[in-house]
Amino acid sequence: MGWVFFGTGVVGAFLPVLPTTPFMILALWMFSKSSDRFHHWLYNHRIFGPPLQRWHEYRVIPWPAKMASVSMMSISFVLMLIYSPMPIWSDIMVGLLMLYGAWFVLSKPSYAPEKGKDHEQAEVN
Repeated sequence: MGWVFFGTGVVGAFLPVLPTTPFMILALWMFSKSSDRFHHWLYNHRIFGPPLQRWHEYRVIPWPAKMASVSMMSISFVLMLIYSPMPIWSDIMVGLLMLYGAWFVLSKPSYAPEKGKDHEQAEVN
């Protein structure tokens, strides 16, 4: 499964409608359960490693990713309301799930703390 998620993430790097990082996070988690070698390789990968490390250490979601995520959820919800003949209760449920997703994404930091400030904070505590 790690390779399936990795492959999907690689495809997402080239397709604007498919995210990369969530699939890489899933791949990293799958590799952590199955292969230390591949987990280490992906975590330290030249391209995919830094975002995975920032997520693992600080739960960082970069500002452009936040805006893309919330924008796509909003557009999808409006299109669903216009074109889908779903009952009102299901529209409300989907809207609530999207609101939770937006809250989750927006509640995470956009940047990792600066190394100097992080070190100074540790010394104060």
